Amino acid sequence: MRKKRIQYFIMVAGIVCSIVAAPCLLCAEPHGVLTMFHAGSLSVPFETMEKNFEAAYPGVDLQREASGSNKAARKVSELKKPCDIMASADYKVIDKLLIPEYAAWNIRFAINQLVLCYTDKSRYASSITADNWHEVLRKKDVVWGHSDPDLDPCGYRSLMVLQLAEMYYKETGLYDALIANRPKENIRPKSVELVSLLQTGNMDYAWEYLSVAVQHGLKHVILPDEINLGNYKFDPLYEKAVVSVAGKKPGTTMDIKGKSCTYGITMIKNAPNEEAAVAFLEYMLDPDGGLAILKSMGQPPFVPCRVPTAEMKNALPPGLQKRVEVKN
Repeated sequence: MRKKRIQYFIMVAGIVCSIVAAPCLLCAEPHGVLTMFHAGSLSVPFETMEKNFEAAYPGVDLQREASGSNKAARKVSELKKPCDIMASADYKVIDKLLIPEYAAWNIRFAINQLVLCYTDKSRYASSITADNWHEVLRKKDVVWGHSDPDLDPCGYRSLMVLQLAEMYYKETGLYDALIANRPKENIRPKSVELVSLLQTGNMDYAWEYLSVAVQHGLKHVILPDEINLGNYKFDPLYEKAVVSVAGKKPGTTMDIKGKSCTYGITMIKNAPNEEAAVAFLEYMLDPDGGLAILKSMGQPPFVPCRVPTAEMKNALPPGLQKRVEVKN
């Protein structure tokens, strides 16, 4: 009898332990909804990353919202929308609009450059070059545009390129002449919206990132490094271009100085799904994972990725610290 009683208690204990352990087994891998706000220019590579990540973590549903980077940041800071990860086409957007209140760190993960995109349907497509593009954009029958500087870094970077062009070509008044030939209706919320306008022939030329041009198979004019914002060695020159955009609070403005196109990513404080967010970032910052996808799509990544200070590196989740180096 006593032996049977002991066996019974062992059986009950085993059942209790299995019940207690079951939730832990379910929680062994990230699961649930993972929310990301990101720059529109990252849509194509992030779509591929999403498929790969969800295949590796089938319990996670990655939900992405693409927009201009400034707008993405304001979804967090002004609209208070729940979010786990925010990725910006300009790392300075995270520094200026999210740190320190909404984010603690900012990882720089890739670079880009601006190009002037067009198609075979574009007027003067057969004759435009890196030497005469600014003359083509001044022609009255040419329709060209860019994204909104207040919402999208590609927008204010487009204006910086035009400012730098005036300096590079030594043509006083070039910037004003170009802007005068670009109606306000040719400004769209984010740069990727201009792609469809080009493809349908409703726009002749649009400013885009090189990665977007590669991903969508668009013809494009490569500009000199002194203009294209793609070479960090020219940052002292790029800083001479300044654009005023909407500020941190409604009704305010702030000046943005030119700098090479560097992308940044962060995890929002009190992220609803921190475990899944860290898992995604570990995959994305892997040279054989997300960074390889970026490279294949015309967007050179930093390998390893970068943070500006040792203090910021130490603030990262342990799994991310091995993916970055301290380099300003």
